[in-house]
Amino acid sequence: MPPPVPDAHAIAVLALIACALFLFTREGIALESSCLLVLIALVVGFTAFPYNRGGETLEPTEFFSGFGHEALVTICALMILGKGMETTGALQPLAAMLSRIWSAHPVLSMLLTLLFAAVASAFFNNTPIVVMLLPVLISASLRSKRAASGILLPMGLATLVGGMGTTIGTSTNLLVVTIAADMGMRRFGMFDFVVPAAIAAGIAVIYLWLVAPRLLPLRTPLLGDTSPRVFEAMLHVGADSFSNGRPLSEILDRTEGKMKVLSIHRGANLTVARLPTAVIREGDRLLVRDSPENLKEYERLLEVTLYNTSDVETPVNEEHPLSAEGQQLAEIVVTEHSPLCFSTVRQARFAERYGLMILAIHRARDQATLTKGDLSEIMLRVGDVLLAQGSAESLAELRASGNTLVLDATVDLPHTAKAPLALAIMFLVVVTAAAGIAPIAVSALAGMGLMLITRCLSWEDAAEALSTQVILIVAASLAMGLALMRTGGADYLAQLYVALAGGFPPVLVMSGLMLLMAVLTNIVSNNAAAVIGTPIAIGIAQQLGLSPEPFVLAVLFGANMSYATPMAYKTNLLIFSAGGYKFADFLRAGVPLTLLMWLALSLLLPIFYPL
Repeated sequence: MPPPVPDAHAIAVLALIACALFLFTREGIALESSCLLVLIALVVGFTAFPYNRGGETLEPTEFFSGFGHEALVTICALMILGKGMETTGALQPLAAMLSRIWSAHPVLSMLLTLLFAAVASAFFNNTPIVVMLLPVLISASLRSKRAASGILLPMGLATLVGGMGTTIGTSTNLLVVTIAADMGMRRFGMFDFVVPAAIAAGIAVIYLWLVAPRLLPLRTPLLGDTSPRVFEAMLHVGADSFSNGRPLSEILDRTEGKMKVLSIHRGANLTVARLPTAVIREGDRLLVRDSPENLKEYERLLEVTLYNTSDVETPVNEEHPLSAEGQQLAEIVVTEHSPLCFSTVRQARFAERYGLMILAIHRARDQATLTKGDLSEIMLRVGDVLLAQGSAESLAELRASGNTLVLDATVDLPHTAKAPLALAIMFLVVVTAAAGIAPIAVSALAGMGLMLITRCLSWEDAAEALSTQVILIVAASLAMGLALMRTGGADYLAQLYVALAGGFPPVLVMSGLMLLMAVLTNIVSNNAAAVIGTPIAIGIAQQLGLSPEPFVLAVLFGANMSYATPMAYKTNLLIFSAGGYKFADFLRAGVPLTLLMWLALSLLLPIFYPL
């Protein structure tokens, strides 16, 4: 028998949540914008239509409480701690050891890499772990002649599997545990559910080691041709040249503004300022950088002679082709905290700061498309890959900055003298919380303060670590969860689920809830799924007269199963780009892993948490 229909406010909240989940899946709408719209709708809606049931009033300002919620403060502190681990290279020795083992024992190294990724993710944010391991594994795949596509995706999924083992493994875990405690349930300790999670993770690691690489087809990486794509060259102006006697602006107009002049050389040692009014004379040499096709086109249009910069005696022809001595290509992945994220190449002054030229942009979500044309005006997003060319020194400088993920087959990682100190601070945070000396919110905040005091990271690094997207999705999700609980919407959904489950055993009811969360987390935000699912899980347990713990853990584990789609988790997008994967590859490897984890945890939870 279906439950009675809730009141108008609860129906409106349920409709808003349905709209929010739809907005979260829209590619063309920024997640931050969707979250802000949800918050505005809740605040304005409950202001225009006040809610009072049984003498209890839900004030619109209560929806802002998520910004000061214990879970959000903890998540932000842990993000900053993770940034400190990343910038100091605290895990670099382990990564370097894995890199050395790869050349001698690739099969064993694959297993060790998966174990390292899973265990580390139980204590650290998995984003810096993935960022650290990507260059190492790409370099190892080149040396061992193994396909990177068979290595990177299993590694990324291993971090997701390991992250569900502790309360601090993911922001999803923190939200579920904190909301359940707010609703009166016993607060889970850091390692309270580590045993079933570890057993299931062990099964998953074996699958990722032995089976997943066989399911993934060989993918050609973006960097298929290792020859330089851009060349520096000299354009010599002769007496009969179109350029002779004309201002630079007119010459550039002749090329429709495509040609970029780096410098103008006159005589033996004179360099002319690159002003639009500068008049080009016979004998001048224009230093330009572009593709071979464009350089030959400039030679034709401007009626000049093309020379290599290293050989000004012999014009470029079939016998003496263009050369780019000392130039290298590299893939640069736009990460969440990169200065390139939500910026254009021009706005970031990329060429001026690093001396690198962008040749193409690989858009992660557009099925491996390469974007060309005016690349400097394209707004970059997380997961985009820039194909850049420049000197080895320029690439080394960019990599050493620690702000950008450079995939150029090297294993150099940020490492400073502060690395042991950062590792010790993180260890102290974990031990303090695990031993019950202080809540994780307190220990993480204190650890963040120690990182800043000891200069393991700067305030600039700390600010970069904070993600507007994470903050808004957590705040909006908590607001939706509050509205769902206070208006009776959560109770209604719980009653509806129990009514649909009919006379099924409680084990199957719990298992079905976990599977529902697993499907939802691959379509919308995992944090939204967790916050909405937790009060429903407690309501289901109350309806059945059972302990809420296994149902809450079903939501926690299910919301962490972000394995099947690239957009399910931000690290999935990074791996999607770096490995040259297609959407179907995540389905091939992720769907079996989801089913495997669902079955394993459906069997394990009733053993450790009897229903």
